[in-house]
Order: sequence, then structure tokens, then C-alpha cells
Amino acid sequence: MDSALMSNYRRFDLAFERGEGPYLYADNGRRYLDFAAGIAVAALGHCQPHLTAALKAQADRLWHCSNLYIIPEQERLAQRLAGATFADRVLFCNSGAEAVECAVKLVRKYHDDNGNPERYRVIAFNGAFHGRTLATIAASGSPRHLDGFDPVVDGFDHVAFGNLNEVRAAITGETGAIMVEPVQGEGGVNAASDDFLIGLRKTADEFGLLLIFDEVQSGMGRTGKLFAHEWSGITPDVMAVAKGLGGGFPIGACLATEAAAAALTPGSHGSTFGGNPLAMAVGNAVLDVMLDDGFMDGVNGVAAYLDGRLKALTAKYPGQIEGLRGRGLMRGLKLTTDVRPMVGTLVEQGLLTVPAAEDVLRLVPPLIIAEEHVDEAALILDRAFAGLADMAA
Repeated sequence: MDSALMSNYRRFDLAFERGEGPYLYADNGRRYLDFAAGIAVAALGHCQPHLTAALKAQADRLWHCSNLYIIPEQERLAQRLAGATFADRVLFCNSGAEAVECAVKLVRKYHDDNGNPERYRVIAFNGAFHGRTLATIAASGSPRHLDGFDPVVDGFDHVAFGNLNEVRAAITGETGAIMVEPVQGEGGVNAASDDFLIGLRKTADEFGLLLIFDEVQSGMGRTGKLFAHEWSGITPDVMAVAKGLGGGFPIGACLATEAAAAALTPGSHGSTFGGNPLAMAVGNAVLDVMLDDGFMDGVNGVAAYLDGRLKALTAKYPGQIEGLRGRGLMRGLKLTTDVRPMVGTLVEQGLLTVPAAEDVLRLVPPLIIAEEHVDEAALILDRAFAGLADMAA
């Protein structure tokens, strides 16, 4: 029977019925090691007991009441996020795209409130991915995502990722902000250098711009700190967060300094479901785990071990792997061929991964993996690349 679903996804003929830790179990009875994590979403693995308990307990109390009223767990999660980051204020939504939309609206309102309504443009970067709404595909700038959706939403100028000179040359009297992913995900797992991020902060300050970090994918412990920009020692004015914040439950958040957040006055922005009690219970449970002493040390330890295994594979298969990218547990193997056949081969061998760009194999496993899971993944990767090498011989 034909599916009633729209055909906007290319799905594998594979359905999962349960998950546990870093594993998913298909309805065919087979177990898969999940180094995709729902595209960097299941940060604490599948059915993490503390998250599961928090969701079940909240489900028995209250699901929804709207933002017309105080939601105590929302107040608590906002306070904890502010206490752990640069931010003074937090607005909750349901996804990364919504968080980015909020950030872009905030830029326009901020400059309008300060008497500069002409400063609405945002400098973004080639290879970026900020979401699938009309505004966020324009912010991303990818022809592949923009095709068929003209006219393109105005307000975004794109420059080369990592090139501070191009950033400065692109600034005009209409520029209001710079928006960047500290580690590009969809664009190929490209990590910005600390010097580049520091340079963006200095440039934003020099020209009176807001600096936005899109940490939807690189945040929530993915690189071994709560947020990737922490490695550079600087902070943004606004930050978009989602994915790992809910550990699999839909949550997004826009974080901002007091000065930037003041632009969003009552009625200027909102969300029906954003910050609902179920989502907030899970978000607080995620922070319980991630802010616990030693958690990030564990992430960094297993990330270093993964780095070693991936470097060994890169050296062993130079004809198939051009290089290793990324940071922490957000890694990419740049292949010499189209990545999609390799993703399919790995599925057949029991390892789930994610393509990025056209030729990058993305590895974004749950942050709770151990060295034994890295070894298991490395063995499968080794076998797959060996097969590819034999075919090329």
C-alpha cells in the first residue's frame, strides 16, 4: 500500500521499535549501533532512565497550559541555562529552526528599537545550515535547499566560512548581525578555529553588530563543553539551541544577553507549544545529567579515544578518506566519493551514521558511549572501507 506521507524524505527500508543506550532495535530483530543519534539529538542515548522518569512523572501531572500562565519548570530551566552560559534571558520554542527565526527577529527589533531600522541584514556563511523555514533556508544560502522556493527571503549576505577579511568587507550600513555555527553540521562538519570566532566577536563589537551563534547541533556537550564556543573563550549576544537540549523530546531555545533580549517585549514574539511542561521536565532532566560533575570529562575522554581510532582509519585508507574533521563527538570523515552509498553500506553492517554535504560521513553518537562502542564502530568502518578498497582495486 502506498504511504499517505509526503515524499520529502528518502527513507531506508528500516523501522525501529525500541532503543537502549547507544543501540536501536529494528522490528526485524536486528540491533544497530547508533552513531547518528537522530542527527545529534539523542545526546544521552535512548530511553535514558532519568529522562524517561521525568517525562512519565510530568505526564501524570500536566501536559499543557500555554504561556498565558507561569510554568515553574520553564522558569527553572531558563534560570539554569542562564546560569551555565553567557545568557541573561531565554525564550523557549520547539525546534532549532524556530530558535534561529527568533534570533533573526530579535536582530531586527533590537536595531529598530535603537533607532536604526535599516540595520536588518545578517552576514552568514557558505556551507551553513540554519533550518528549513523560508527565512532559515535563506540564511543557509544553499541552492539545493532554496531551489523552487523563490522569491528568497531578503536580508542575508554570505561569505566564506573562516574568512574574517570577507566578513569585514561585507559589512555595510544595513548590517545588523553576524550568524555562525561554531561547527558546521550539514555543511560538512567544519569546525571554526578559535581565532576566527574571537575575530568575529571583535568585529561585531567594532561595528555595533549582534553576534549570533547557532549551536543547535554543536551545543549541549557535543564537543566536550556545554557549548562549542566555550573553547574559544568568547561569548555571543544571541544563541540558538535545540537538538540535545531535549535528548529526543522537541525543544528549542533562543538565549540572549539582557541588552539583546530587551527587544522582545510582550506581544512581539511567541510560541503555542514552546516551553510546555512536558518539554521543560525533560530539558531539566537533561541538564541534571550534563551539568553533573565529571560528565564532560567523560565526553572528552571517549572523544579522544574516538579521535585516535578515526585517525588510524584515515591513515589506513587514504584512497577512500581524504581527512578527518570536527571536534569532540561531532566528527566527519571526508571521503573521496559520494557519501551516500557508504551510509547505506554501514546500515547493512549495523552502524547508523549521517551524511553531510556530498562527501562527508558524519559521526554524532550519543555522549554516553564508551570505548567499547568506539571499538565496535571502528571495526565496522574498517570492514566497510576495506570493501570499498577491494572494489577499487
